[in-house]
Amino acid sequence: MAISSPQAATFELEPWQDLNGTIVMVTGASSGIGWELCIDLAKSGCRIIASARRTDRLKILCDKINNLDVPENQSEATNHRVLAVAVEFDVSVDGPTIEESVRQAWEAFGRIDVLINNAGITGPIPNPLDLPDEDWDKVFKTNLRGSWLVSKYVCLQMRAFNQVGSVINISLVTGLQRTYSYGSLAYASSKSALNTMTKVMAMELGKHKIRVNSICPGLFKYEITAELVEKKFLTKIIAKGLPLRDFGTIDPTLTTLVRYLIHGSSHYVTGNIYIVDDGYSLLGVPLYSSL
Repeated sequence: MAISSPQAATFELEPWQDLNGTIVMVTGASSGIGWELCIDLAKSGCRIIASARRTDRLKILCDKINNLDVPENQSEATNHRVLAVAVEFDVSVDGPTIEESVRQAWEAFGRIDVLINNAGITGPIPNPLDLPDEDWDKVFKTNLRGSWLVSKYVCLQMRAFNQVGSVINISLVTGLQRTYSYGSLAYASSKSALNTMTKVMAMELGKHKIRVNSICPGLFKYEITAELVEKKFLTKIIAKGLPLRDFGTIDPTLTTLVRYLIHGSSHYVTGNIYIVDDGYSLLGVPLYSSL
């Protein structure tokens, strides 16, 4: 399939629209942001390693991607029709198990060019005095320790093969030290630590040509938040209190930024925390304070 003139013009102005042959591993791919990123990146020519605990959902996702009508000049489909594979992955387990899961993921296509650490949990939301220590540990095991260990073992492989790489951590505005919500002690702390991890890893992995960046989304409209964003009280708050007065959508708001951070045109970009939140975090107060 030939590229049309409008498509060619788009690729020239926005080269990150074409990521032909890039191998991307996405954790937490079974729903939400991870799911939509996998589909969008596959459309841009990427091979996808979709990882999560829910293998039934991963199978549906990979079947969907492998049946996409992707132009041959935007993928390597002529050589290998499989565009996505599923790898069962629990980022909260011990290091050796994560290392083995990374090895399986690496072998799926022979390398990993990009890692997107998207797996995360909110956990319970009691006040700090009622938060059980086991719930604190569970949140940190998934949101911070898991992201570090997956990054560690993927980046060790990148270094061993002298391979340029990109790590993208999906954080949240609660980790920005600008705005917080009641009941978010463990969650906000883990995301703040994830952003710090991003900066330190960027500093130390740069010599290996591995870039590390973080994205902090605000409130987006997608399957997990579908019912929430329809509630009248919330739409009223958005209309009154946020600078752009609208909900974001993962595509194109997040997908475009992720594509850019994958593409070679961002080769000089590392250690950054990207805020994509309609200006919500500028206000410095929880959403419901606008009521």
